[in-house]
Amino acid sequence: MSAELHDLLTEPDFPVRWTDTAPGGDHPEAVGLRQLFLRAHEISALAIPLPPALSGLYRILYALTARITELDVSDNWHAERDAIVQLGHFDPADVDRYFGAYPDRFRLYDPAHPFLQDPRLTEECDKPAGLNKLVTTRPSGSNHAWFQHSVDARPHPVSPAQALQHLIVWRYYGPSGRCAARTVRGTKEANSTAGPLRSALSYHPLGRTLFETLLAGLPEPDRARRYVRAEDPCPWERDTPTDPLTLKGAVTGPMSKLVGHNQHALLLVPDAQGAQTVNAYISWAYRERIPRDDDYVIWQTSQAGNRYARYADCRRGLWRDLDALLLKEPPGVETRRPPVIPTAIDVFDDEQGLRIQALGIDQEGQAKDKQVVSAITPPVVQLMEERDGIQARLVGDLRLAGERAGRRLDRAVKKAWALFSNTAKAEDCAWSAAAAAHYWPAAESEFWQRLQQRHFEGAAQVFRSITERIYDQVTKTAAGTARGARACESARIELYGGRPKKTPGP
Repeated sequence: MSAELHDLLTEPDFPVRWTDTAPGGDHPEAVGLRQLFLRAHEISALAIPLPPALSGLYRILYALTARITELDVSDNWHAERDAIVQLGHFDPADVDRYFGAYPDRFRLYDPAHPFLQDPRLTEECDKPAGLNKLVTTRPSGSNHAWFQHSVDARPHPVSPAQALQHLIVWRYYGPSGRCAARTVRGTKEANSTAGPLRSALSYHPLGRTLFETLLAGLPEPDRARRYVRAEDPCPWERDTPTDPLTLKGAVTGPMSKLVGHNQHALLLVPDAQGAQTVNAYISWAYRERIPRDDDYVIWQTSQAGNRYARYADCRRGLWRDLDALLLKEPPGVETRRPPVIPTAIDVFDDEQGLRIQALGIDQEGQAKDKQVVSAITPPVVQLMEERDGIQARLVGDLRLAGERAGRRLDRAVKKAWALFSNTAKAEDCAWSAAAAAHYWPAAESEFWQRLQQRHFEGAAQVFRSITERIYDQVTKTAAGTARGARACESARIELYGGRPKKTPGP
């Protein structure tokens, strides 16, 4: 029965990497949830290959960490978390106590309480969505094949571990728009709202072990409000599912915000032996949109005063976000760093501890996914504003110098192209794309090298020298003609900030 239901507590569905100092003996490539927590201090990192699945799994593990350690109901949160850090591992008795209280709630194919799924979909949906729809790296319907070829009529079954990863991606990053029709108490709809992390980049504190990573990733509870576990259940703790026609009870506290903030409802269909997933139901979870709120994204404010999460962009290096993680108020646009970062610092004492991992998908609001995004900073705990405010601001100035030079280079090549080709607009000119492809990797290399050496003086001049070299390289094909030479030299001044504006005389 356990094999057919596929119990995540014991089945090795979570690939891991072990620390070099882990005791000799059994070091499997993957473990179950129970072993994941019991041996978290011996695990260096999760080895989930799909970045958005790892982002969502982190949030699930944060919620489990809070429940296991009882930090979610702590009156002295910082002191009690510090005591657990000093202990160096999760208490096995605490792990067994929590999982023992929900022995049937972590089964992937359980008919009554399938993990993170809605069993009502078999009756409320007209038909399954198809396995290729579930697997986010496969094409479905008439979409283009990007990662692999697959035919809807003959989909290849996937393992429970793979199905779980794509289930998590759908819950957090699922698209808006058309989905399977679902009828609830006379209301039949076939469209859904985008997932809570759709198109957003997620930032996670990363320690030397999974134990450190999970404790550092815990959001600090709101001190002005006391939460009761019964009033803020995780999805697997509910005896009855929430009402799809109302948001009442959907997100009631920090734990349900971590794991219950989903706009898509799914149900996996296994084969007869429960060894593989062969189909899936995918539909809407709520008719209303849950207000977007997350402790692991950089929040920005638009000119209209609207708050939005910084987008995942496969063309944008992580160094361009670093000061927004180190500083409370980074230079430039109005930005608020992820709320989890300030409390994560307290877990780490030495400079080799805290790193930050960025995860997400460069995607549009609906079906189009461009590329997954994953990057990790070097150790940065000593650069945090709370540890060294001067160094943190210098990092912000260094990033700003690199950004400013890049913008000026973009304006210069576009203006040169417009003058050379006699075009009114040059938004998508070939010179602009070529200049960006050369500049940003060179600027990133310069940034990390200077950061490692703590050398911040003269950065603006060095970034400007890089733009001069790239500008000449990109425009050299036109500079051999008289018209091209005039255009290139006329636009070159944009590399230095453009012509000064004339002030009116007295």
